[in-house]
Amino acid sequence: MTTPSTPPAPRLRANMAKVPAYVAGKPAVARDGLEVFKLSSNENPFPPLPSVLTAITRAAASVNRYPDPAATAMVGAIARRWGVEVDKLAAATGSVRLLAQLAEITCAPGDEVVYAWRSFESYPITAAISDATGVEVPLTADARHDLPAMLAAITERTRLVILCSPNNPTGPALRRAELTDFLAAVPRDVLVVLDEAYREFVDDPEVPDGVEVFRAHPNVVVLRTFSKAYGLAGLRIGAAVAHPDVAATLRRASTPFGVSAIAQAAVVASLQDAAEAELMERVQAVVAERNVLVAGLREQGWDVPDAQGNFFWLPVGDRALELADAFAAEGLVVRAFAGAGLRVTVAEPEANARFLEVAGKVLAEIS
Repeated sequence: MTTPSTPPAPRLRANMAKVPAYVAGKPAVARDGLEVFKLSSNENPFPPLPSVLTAITRAAASVNRYPDPAATAMVGAIARRWGVEVDKLAAATGSVRLLAQLAEITCAPGDEVVYAWRSFESYPITAAISDATGVEVPLTADARHDLPAMLAAITERTRLVILCSPNNPTGPALRRAELTDFLAAVPRDVLVVLDEAYREFVDDPEVPDGVEVFRAHPNVVVLRTFSKAYGLAGLRIGAAVAHPDVAATLRRASTPFGVSAIAQAAVVASLQDAAEAELMERVQAVVAERNVLVAGLREQGWDVPDAQGNFFWLPVGDRALELADAFAAEGLVVRAFAGAGLRVTVAEPEANARFLEVAGKVLAEIS
């Protein structure tokens, strides 16, 4: 009697076995007798503006129709707000999707993508999916990009260099002088991606605006998102500022009708003068809370690097998982990076106050 053979598995690209899984921040699970706060995903703690909700509701009435594939009104609003020409813009479902498209249009198997590490988790994923080699350059002791080391890592196979400013998850942003020196030395045919997902939260005057950097360096691509400062994380909208040829190629590589009509309407509403002014007031409130938290934690004795996003970093090394559990026991869900540290989102004032109180107790217990 013969035994049926196992049918062969579908053939997939071999490099997919090397793609690391993206690890999202844990949700906050309700618990009896304890208010639980999610501090793990760098979300904006404020709900959408009423005017933005109105625009979303109106757009939802037409979801039986495809959205404008060129996102004409949205891209026009972004162009006016950022002071760039429409032909230098591309939009997609989040800045992370634009990053993937940049790898798709630049990298062949064996090409290299240089980025700092630790930085945003999507960078090694993007490189691996493109069958490129991710070149990870360690951060400095104070959790900053080591730009001289990144420059030394560029080879003739390098197609992309990714700079995360402010750096997620560690917090510091790139300053004008170091960035200018770095870009002056990068080969002109290498694309430098300046990922500015948290740009609106920066209060260091020495950190340049990426759009101004782009104007001086045509091989720079600036990525921004409407998920953080604008509070539209659930709608997934990102935009890139790039040389017209790069922007046009990004648009060709995009998913047709990728940005929904609801997302497009929400961005247009958010970029109205009154709405954006209110949104930036909220950003400043988050920045003020962040600065109070960082100062308080340092006073307690925690080592906290410069924080320029809507989060801060506790470099606790091998105790990351243990300490994440300690905060979770107090209803504070943070993002742990095993062997490295904790990233903590600046959230509602009551959550921030609770975190500072619990952090003092936790430090006393581990000291």
